[in-house]
Amino acid sequence: MNSDLIYPLEAKALEIGYRGKSRKKRLTPPLNFALPPGSLSALVGINGSGKSTLLRTLSGMHTALTGEVLLKGTPIRDMPPADRARNLSVVLTEPIASKNLSVYELVVLGRHPYTNWIGQLSAEDRSRVAYALEQMELDEIRQQPCHTLSDGQLQRALIARALSQDTALMLLDEPTTHLDLYHKVKILKLLKEVTRMAGKTILFSTHEIDLAIQLCDHILILSEDVSQFGSPCNLIESGGFDTLFPIDTIHFDRTHGMFKVNK
Repeated sequence: MNSDLIYPLEAKALEIGYRGKSRKKRLTPPLNFALPPGSLSALVGINGSGKSTLLRTLSGMHTALTGEVLLKGTPIRDMPPADRARNLSVVLTEPIASKNLSVYELVVLGRHPYTNWIGQLSAEDRSRVAYALEQMELDEIRQQPCHTLSDGQLQRALIARALSQDTALMLLDEPTTHLDLYHKVKILKLLKEVTRMAGKTILFSTHEIDLAIQLCDHILILSEDVSQFGSPCNLIESGGFDTLFPIDTIHFDRTHGMFKVNK
């Protein structure tokens, strides 16, 4: 980790989980990782490993048990909401408030941190919205109501809303859920292009580990006992994926970099 580099997102001794009346439930060991600028990173783990909780903790929506989350070197707990909205955009799995909005109107909502009290768009706002629509290949359906969109189109519209917010960091919770293989790859390749062309840093949770290995710069593997962060190649070499699932059912083929079912 380069000590001179200011990372868009850094976690230091971060423990995530929940506090009860008499005890706390820890989901992971202390996490230490940093996402470099312009990188695409995946968050993987079995169901219940804490992926969504980690994303909510990193975004400031959920309180960490211990440790610290830094946005551009500043603890997120010390960052006013307006500043946080200019540094971090989030796409969660909850449905949008109103699917009667058009694609354009939904993407415009991403400019809320920058508009005046009546929501008037400046030339800069319109430019950012247009860029987001173009990047997510939504220009042709910009006036289409969101309730008429396919799952893949709606997911791209939600990502475009976050992209129009123009933050250095984007957090996405399972952006490829309910999509077929073609549209899963399409979404992830679009995200990869955003990191390359716009220099955004993106962290997304996913069950598509084979795709993440092929497309991501870094992967964070969550588990209750040991969590690992690194490049896909390094994680493969270190055996990071070997015990992610019960080995009597699924094993990781290091030679081909993919999971295989034990028949």
